This record gives sequence, structure tokens and C-alpha cells, in this order.
Amino acid sequence: MSDTSPLAPRKRRGAELVLTLMAVVIGVFGYIAVGLGTTGAIPTDTYRLIGGLILAAVGAHLAVRRFAPYADPVLLPLVLCLNGLGLAMIHRLDMGRQAINPDRAAFATGQVIWTFVGIIAFTAVLVLVRDHRRLQGFTYTFGLVAIGLLLLPLIPGIGQEINGARIWIRLGPFSFQPGEAAKVCLAIFFAGYLVVKRDVLALAGKRLLGIDLPRGRDLGPILLGWLISVGILVFQRDLGSSLLFFGLFVVVLFVATERPGWLVVGALLFAVGAWFGYTAFGHVRVRFEAWLDPFSNPDQNGQIISALFGLAHGGVLGRGWGLGSPELTPFSFSDFILASLGEELGLTGLMAVLLIYGLVVERGLRIALTCRDGFGKLLGIGLTMSFAIQVFIVAGGVTRLIPLTGLTAPFLAQGGSSIVMNWAIIALLLRISDQTRRPAPKTSRVDADDQTQVVKL
Repeated sequence: MSDTSPLAPRKRRGAELVLTLMAVVIGVFGYIAVGLGTTGAIPTDTYRLIGGLILAAVGAHLAVRRFAPYADPVLLPLVLCLNGLGLAMIHRLDMGRQAINPDRAAFATGQVIWTFVGIIAFTAVLVLVRDHRRLQGFTYTFGLVAIGLLLLPLIPGIGQEINGARIWIRLGPFSFQPGEAAKVCLAIFFAGYLVVKRDVLALAGKRLLGIDLPRGRDLGPILLGWLISVGILVFQRDLGSSLLFFGLFVVVLFVATERPGWLVVGALLFAVGAWFGYTAFGHVRVRFEAWLDPFSNPDQNGQIISALFGLAHGGVLGRGWGLGSPELTPFSFSDFILASLGEELGLTGLMAVLLIYGLVVERGLRIALTCRDGFGKLLGIGLTMSFAIQVFIVAGGVTRLIPLTGLTAPFLAQGGSSIVMNWAIIALLLRISDQTRRPAPKTSRVDADDQTQVVKL
């Protein structure tokens, strides 16, 4: 006789399907609103977009239903909503840019293709990674792969420098940002390393101002992480990735050891690295000066000034899809897509987008906290915090909360490598969620008289 527990988790795939279709509707309505705002007519290719989005969304849902039936039912619809809004905004910017210069390339079509590639990668991760705990066996392999990926842009011939940062590689007609893949590999490496070493790293050293600082002999890992981040800053001129990778390591280290002292050491090392970058590199110094007073040099800081005027032009409710001028801001489709959304949708729309990001982070943290194994818990924290830190860096740079770094908003901004690897991150989180929420195998209850036999001698 089987034991059915009323507390056993439900699969909730029906709820996920309803939310998925709602996310598709939001993206399609955004696309239609762009056409009505710019040309006064519904775009002629709307039906193709509807069919493509439904195909991609339902395909992703069916992959979860088949390979991760107990996974979180909210995470997939949230990222589909972000992806749809990003496609609508990039299409809007294409129309504005081509109205100024018809020879400018359109990015929306490529973004649609990369979205399909990302969903294929999402499905592949769910199929290949049936148990996230097996990734722990490849801890150092992922660490070496991450280092190799970070070194690729420095290789002559394939490395490419764009806007002062050497973070791209080009192979024929295709370009790729290896740091996006390195982010995932580093999260796996950090989780696998710290789940083994956390007892040693949790030992307290001297106590300063009520905080237990780590022992000097245990500072090796964080110093290595700091040196890697400084190396990225020195050789690749990439302030954003340097901050992202070091912040990811410090957060996972703090969660693994539960020692606030690591946060103090991390903050001090970050301050030293920031001072070094400011004094040693002119492009870092330019970004700091643009952060402190962008209007002191309008010619040099025209990009951030244009984004700030765009946000002010949008006001509380925005100009409406297709009724603003976000295309006047350089890189409005990538680095400054949040400013573009703020101009067209206003503070209200921008806060809604940030709320969706917040819900993605909340679901990721929920998955990590409920995970029963240490490796999965740290991996979930690492993947979620890499997502959260990136969103904070992007939003903070656009709104002048922190200096501009050049990272892109996940799922919204134009960029193939970013969207593909973020879809892989969501797949890993769903795999951890499925493993966590999946009920334990049921055992049949056998009568005690059948379990034991009395042998009479």
C-alpha cells in the first residue's frame, strides 16, 4: 500500500503554461504598440512574431515539463517576459535608428535568432544535466575552463577590442564574449571548492570591532579571486566584469562560511582595486569623473548625459512606445537599454521591469535556500547573485548610482552571448529546483508479520 502525503509538492506545470502565455502576450502587445506609436499601424509581420514567440515559449515549457517536472513554475515565465520586452524595445530602436540613417544595421532579427539559440541551450542543459550534484565532480575542470575563457580575448588574431575593453573574440563572421560563459563556469567552481573548504575558511582569527576576521593563512582564496579580478581590469580594461566576478566570489564565500569578516576583507580589497584602477587607467578615471559630474565635460560624457535626459523626458508614465527619442543615445540597444525603456515607459514601466528582475532573484534565492545539498545551495546562490549583481551594476550605472561599467541588462539588451548564457543559468536553477522539490521515492508498507519470520528450531 502506497503512502500519499498531503504535503507532497505539486508539479504546477499548468500554472507555468498560463503564466508563459501571459508573458508572450506582454511581448506581443509591446511589439504592436511600437508599430502603432511609430507608423500608426500594426506591423505586418506581427503574426510571424506571435507564432515564433509562442513556438519558443511553449517549446521551453515542454522541455521543463518533460525533463524537470517539479521545477519552479514562475521562473520561466518571468524571463520570457523580459525577453519579449527586450525584443520589442530593440525593434523600436531599430526603427528609430534607421529613420535617421537607413544604412544602419537592424538588431531585432539577430536578437530573435539568438533567443531561439538560447532556448535550445536551455533545453540542452536540462537534458544533459539530469542531476546538478554531478557537476561537483568537475570542480577544477570548470575552474580551468573559466580561466581559459577569460584569457581568450588576449590572444592576438581572435581577440577584439571594443570601446577600450578587450572582452570579445571574433571567429569569422561571429563574435562572442567569453566572460559570459566564464561567469557560469566560475559559479560552479566556487560552489564546488567552497563546499569542501568552508569548514577551514570558517575558522575565525582576530576580532576587530566586533567582527571575527579570517585567519591570515586562509586569505589565499580571496586574494586569488582579487588578483583574477584585477588581472581582468589590467589586461582587458573591463571594469564591469572585474566587479562582477569578485563580487560573486565574496558573496558565495560569505554564504559558505557565514563569517562577516570575509565581507570586510572583500570590501577592503575592492577599495584597493578601485583606487588602483583609478590611478593606473585613464578610461577608468574617465568613468569615475563622468559619474561624479557628467556635465563638466559634455563632449566626453555625452552618452550618459543623453541617457539622463531621456529618463527625465520619460517622467513618471513615459512618452509611450515609439513616441520618445531613445535612439539618440549611443548604445541605447545594449548598455543603455534601461534608459531607453525609462524614456518610453517612464518611471512606472522601469520599476515594473526592475520588479521582474527582483522576482527572478527572489525565486533563485528561494531555490538555493530550499536545496538540501551544500553544493546545490552554493551553486544556486552563485548563479542567482551573478544575475543580481549584473542587474545592479547596469541599473546603477544608468542612473548614476555607481560609475558606468559597460555590462548589459540580462534578457533585455542586444547581445547573443549574454542571452544564451543567461538562458543556461535559468536552466541550471530549474534543475536544482526540480531536484529539491521532487518527492522522495515512495516505499510500500508491508505488514510486520510479512517482514519477519519466526524460525522455530
